[in-house]
Amino acid sequence: MGWELPERYESAHGTVRWASSGQGEPVVLNHGTPFSSYVWRDIAAVLSSRYQVFVWDMPGYGQSAKREGQDVSLAAQQEVFAELVRHWGLRAPSVVAHDFGGAVALRTALLSGVGYRKLALVDAVSVRPWGSEFFRLVNAHSEVFAALPPLLHEALVRRYIRTAAHRELRGGVLDGLVAPWLGETGQPAFYRQIAQADERHTREVEDRYAELDCPVLIAWGDQDQWLPADRAHQLAERIPHAELAWIDQSGHLVQEDNPAQLAALLTDFLAR
Repeated sequence: MGWELPERYESAHGTVRWASSGQGEPVVLNHGTPFSSYVWRDIAAVLSSRYQVFVWDMPGYGQSAKREGQDVSLAAQQEVFAELVRHWGLRAPSVVAHDFGGAVALRTALLSGVGYRKLALVDAVSVRPWGSEFFRLVNAHSEVFAALPPLLHEALVRRYIRTAAHRELRGGVLDGLVAPWLGETGQPAFYRQIAQADERHTREVEDRYAELDCPVLIAWGDQDQWLPADRAHQLAERIPHAELAWIDQSGHLVQEDNPAQLAALLTDFLAR
């Protein structure tokens, strides 16, 4: 799929693969679930013409380590993200965070004390309830789903990921999104990350979002079926100084549905 993360960091929760490109002020891109940094490839290319852009795959995702018994919870990802920011030597980077990565960024700011220059939350997991009906079903019965034959598992993952986008995903893109979740390592990792999803990890910080002391952009796909529009409005109410912007004709996976509008919105926000 032509997306490689050459760098390695040995975190408390497994090897993290990461990459950086460009020069200038630092911007970190956080992916969500069940995705990886691959979703940021187009946006990273645009932003790296002005900034030093960091991308990373969370432990248990993409090209990073996946193993039995691994802690891939929101709390674990928060710990790893705080470690990474220190490892990279960044002071107050700008952060752009999608889906589950939004909750990671919020927890890292509010509980780990990592400061941001700016924070863009893109269709972010942030207020309860979160997760699609399928996500909640698997969360409650992960052991049953993990026992699926590989072909049925692949068909399920492909169909599930398709529902994240409003437009039809190109074949190669869908392959790139599905590939990390296949095989003897990928299949159990897919159900592991859903099984460990726990809304208490957003409950712990939901009432503190107004404490964020940096400019905040909330960007949301206007056709998001995974995290509908009311979640964006609730998040905006909890961060009174935040700007709310809608991405046209886009589902949850706005990076694939409308990368041009998202890139323009982020470029404007980061340049102010």
